[in-house]
Amino acid sequence: MKWLRGVHAGREVFGQLDGDEIVVHAGDLFASPSPTGERLPLAGLDWLTPCRPSKMIALWNNFAAAAEKNGWSRPAEPLYFLKAPSSFAAHGQTIAVPSPDVGRVAYEGELAIVIGRRAKAVPLEQAASHIFGYSCANDVTAMELIARDPSFAQWARAKSFDGFGIFGPVIETEFDAAAATLRTTVGGRERQNYALADMFFPPAELVSRLSHDMTLEPGDVILCGTSLGVLPMKPGTAVEVTIAGIGTLANVYG
Repeated sequence: MKWLRGVHAGREVFGQLDGDEIVVHAGDLFASPSPTGERLPLAGLDWLTPCRPSKMIALWNNFAAAAEKNGWSRPAEPLYFLKAPSSFAAHGQTIAVPSPDVGRVAYEGELAIVIGRRAKAVPLEQAASHIFGYSCANDVTAMELIARDPSFAQWARAKSFDGFGIFGPVIETEFDAAAATLRTTVGGRERQNYALADMFFPPAELVSRLSHDMTLEPGDVILCGTSLGVLPMKPGTAVEVTIAGIGTLANVYG
């Protein structure tokens, strides 16, 4: 089941995707929303992020192939940072190019977990029940900022420019990450193609561990990290992140 949110004829709507139509719903996405009986064409929809997270938590060094190539050791616990809510952007929106002094900016195709109900100190065996579904994400990064100042790693700044936290176009509620692959194309050329099963910490374990650090609220998003193939983007370039079973997140950088 795929859920989406957007603006149709000046009106914000949300609902389920059914072919080339939206089955409009009312209520709370995470609390048994009900169909209104209205169906709208997908054509002409201005996409919004499929939910409104209070926070986006993003993993670093969560894929074995990338760790092996870069000489990183397997982390003992999830390594993560936060992206500012003002960075969130939707499918189809243009990624604004920061000022030149920021330096090179890279794409990172990732799987996004969407929390469905509050999670606080959740045991591993219960963690999956707190996941509402999954989406595609592009964890855009100002690469050169992270280590520019040797006294302080600037993860928050490098990851939180407006438009750097892209996810969508939908939330898929029936998805098996262990059996799926992610593919990123840049300007039509494949740059990433990796198995999501290569994670050190798979989705349920991430939810459990992170919920012991902070309370996860319905709609919060966890980016599972990326693997090999991350490179800088040139302004004007189209970037597409595709996960079979979910869909394709497409944006243009500048």
